Amino acid sequence: MAKKNDRTVSPRPDGWANKKDGAERAASVHQTQAAAIKEATKMLKNSGGGELKVQNEQGRIRSKDTIAPGNESSVRDKEH
Repeated sequence: MAKKNDRTVSPRPDGWANKKDGAERAASVHQTQAAAIKEATKMLKNSGGGELKVQNEQGRIRSKDTIAPGNESSVRDKEH
């Protein structure tokens, strides 16, 4: 089960979605993946932190990162 503040950036036909995990609709849709990541990070910071998952163009998770004030080291997660 997803924590209440977790977010996922995923591809859509009309751009990149920034969606809170468990939500039915995206909070925002952006032209670029970078813009969606920036907005999702901002929203996580403002809501107390959480996990940010970023999908690639095929919908597979390419990275995960805990956004402060999460309880993880300051070293960015690296997926292999």
